[in-house]
Amino acid sequence: MTKPRVVVTGTLRDAGLDPLRARYEVDVLGDAPARDHVLDRLPGASAIVSRTSVPIDGDVLDAAGDALVVVAQFGVGYENIDLAAARRRGVRVTNTPGVLSAATAELAVTLMLAAARRVAEGDAIVRAGKWDAHGADTFLGRNLVGATVGLVGFGRIGQTVARLLCGFDVRIVYSDVADVETDLPAQRLDLDELLAVSDFVSLHVAFTEDARHLINARTLALMKPGSVLVNTSRGAVVDTQALIEALREGRPAAAGLDVFEGEPNVPAELRALPNTVLLPHVGSATESTRDAMARLVADNVIAVLDGGEPLTPVV
Repeated sequence: MTKPRVVVTGTLRDAGLDPLRARYEVDVLGDAPARDHVLDRLPGASAIVSRTSVPIDGDVLDAAGDALVVVAQFGVGYENIDLAAARRRGVRVTNTPGVLSAATAELAVTLMLAAARRVAEGDAIVRAGKWDAHGADTFLGRNLVGATVGLVGFGRIGQTVARLLCGFDVRIVYSDVADVETDLPAQRLDLDELLAVSDFVSLHVAFTEDARHLINARTLALMKPGSVLVNTSRGAVVDTQALIEALREGRPAAAGLDVFEGEPNVPAELRALPNTVLLPHVGSATESTRDAMARLVADNVIAVLDGGEPLTPVV
């Protein structure tokens, strides 16, 4: 009897590949496969393992054909997947929430500290052999301890950030479009008020069209002089050009960014700003986290192909 086919539109760690290969025929397309290559390899696939870099639209779903029953996303975000098209075809969609919350939250705190303490600027000076060319007060930053931290989005990752920050004796405020249950000592504010009172603003919203450019010229102007903006959610939550202009004006004074609009392309204007810490979308990039994500992808595929319910359904 022919085994079901699983097409991986990218790569997947052995923690996920091994259980899939034990049950199915697995076709791994490798990093950044061309769209035509994806379409050519999909016919007859029962499952697609996807990443945000590969659009999964109606044409892709149709290329797989009637055998397709599940699209398992490697990651929390799924803006690359046409959910309406999947629903119309009766295809389940899953993602990997929860298992990457700690790693992403750790990186958010890392970016807060790195941006506030001007780590990238100092590193560049030392590497260039120009330490002695600067005075003792050149790299003055700001403390995280005792600051007010605003968390925009207070779901799994936002609340994990809040827990990590408890040791810094900060005041935590948050905004969220949904009702939130929490036992954390955090005050809910609307977004405008949060921006006005926060020394650090960290973005943890799920990407929807309503969240596109949530941080824009108007909202950036509300931020405190000397404040720090951190984004580990999705690049399109921030209007990039507006942020460049705001950083030039010092409101906010610095930014730590792990995600970008149109990534991997980052505007030269942004890359040239010294008051930024820029990372290549590595929020979940730890060995244990990526293994856990791969296992969850495999568990979702196996559950659906076995006729059951996925562990972490989106559709």
